[in-house]
Amino acid sequence: MPYAITQLCCTDASCVTACPVNCIHPTPDEPDFGTTDMLYVDPRTCIDCGACAEVCPVDAVFPAEVLTGALADYPAINAEHFAGTEPAAPPEGSPLFHAWGPVRFDRVLPADFPTLDVAVVGSGPAGMYTVQDLLLHTTARVTLYDRLPVAGGLVRFGVAPDHAGTKGIGESFARYHDHHRLRMRLGVEVGSAVSGASGATGSSITVDELARRHDAVIYAVGAPTARTLGVPGEDLPGHLASTTVVGWYNGHPEIDAGAVPVDTVDPARAVVVGTGNVALDIARILAADPARLAGSFAPEVRERLRASRVREVVLLARRGPEHAAYTRGELLALLRRDDLDVVVDDHDPRVGATVDAAGPRDHAALLQGVPRVRVDDVPPSGDRRRIVLRFHAPPEALVGDDRVTAIRVGGPEGSAELATGLVVRAIGHRGRPLAGLPFDEETGTVPNRAGRVDGRAGTYVVGWIKRGPGGGIGTNRRDAAETVAALVEDGREHRIGARPRRRGFLRRA
Repeated sequence: MPYAITQLCCTDASCVTACPVNCIHPTPDEPDFGTTDMLYVDPRTCIDCGACAEVCPVDAVFPAEVLTGALADYPAINAEHFAGTEPAAPPEGSPLFHAWGPVRFDRVLPADFPTLDVAVVGSGPAGMYTVQDLLLHTTARVTLYDRLPVAGGLVRFGVAPDHAGTKGIGESFARYHDHHRLRMRLGVEVGSAVSGASGATGSSITVDELARRHDAVIYAVGAPTARTLGVPGEDLPGHLASTTVVGWYNGHPEIDAGAVPVDTVDPARAVVVGTGNVALDIARILAADPARLAGSFAPEVRERLRASRVREVVLLARRGPEHAAYTRGELLALLRRDDLDVVVDDHDPRVGATVDAAGPRDHAALLQGVPRVRVDDVPPSGDRRRIVLRFHAPPEALVGDDRVTAIRVGGPEGSAELATGLVVRAIGHRGRPLAGLPFDEETGTVPNRAGRVDGRAGTYVVGWIKRGPGGGIGTNRRDAAETVAALVEDGREHRIGARPRRRGFLRRA
């Protein structure tokens, strides 16, 4: 039986490299790589060797015959990706249907390449893929800085606690923490935000000071600011950013256990603005049966969730179901849960018409068969908790005197108010400027070319601060490779050079 890739796929393509028969696609060399929700195993080619499962950093690959429950659909999903394709005739005695690309050597270190002293700022996925690349493919000595007292970044504080497989990639990264050419500097604030800084958690160092200490500096500081709604009432208590809620249920050291008032919310409805995977994570956790909570929740958070008054979570989308930002895997996993109900709000006739007319591969088709109700007409029954998807409902204002009591949304029949005691905006992230680095206010990124920061030799960026927020964890692997390749080229062309080795480098922080 072939193997199949499942919902947790992080698309870092480790499996592509490991596959001996080139059966996993899209590959990084193919034009649709980075555009699909996940990677797929061609069951016509798979030889059941299990090499992909061995190297997957998030435990997303399994033999097809063992997949049951919420993962039962994935053998068919993998096969569907290749439907309609005509495999090439394999060589005699070979299962190979997919042609190999040409052999390339994208990075060559000359014999006299200097041993560089490189700083990486940020210990999330972008930073750690960069550290991994530097340690495995160069001779660089690396210092890893992070403003928090613990490493992990988005993997530790951004992935939902009940997605244990995805969080498992942190263990893959952590094995480099003890590498003899890496030292850790945690609790160090590098630079200071031009606006909205939360303050350093320990010591601090400026961008210029860091540049003087190292031959090169790579910034992997992400996009830590939540985008705003731009509507009246945003400053009311009871309105929170997704970054606050996600950090809260992940035990972020800077977010108090009482930051999300689920145990006092009144009325017992939360509203999440957005339909991306983060919005679905938040809704799933807020609506979960306390007896079914799984994962590494902080004890204080778990107790508050057990005392939660939330019985319904409404997800608001400005546009229709064909434009919903969630991935197929995340929605399928939600629909297969037996501890809560998922429904589509039927307030707008366009929604049902779009879902019913959707073709098998259309995004809106994922909602075919999902019950439709009018939120205001049919409240949750008994102790059952409910998640509602409400489309074509742009938020217009948050309503309340001293705290949020409702949210006003648009619709085909004019504006309407949904009573709620908690509104969470989950509409994306934005980079934050660092003093000393250029910043593009329109894109929320540091201007760069292939990772090289404009106007600052020896300074580089990677991840969301480089390209903008988007893509999964594994997207950062190829992104890091591009930035490290730029650094290597600069070293080869003597645009950056090694300084005398500092004594005591190998002493641990």
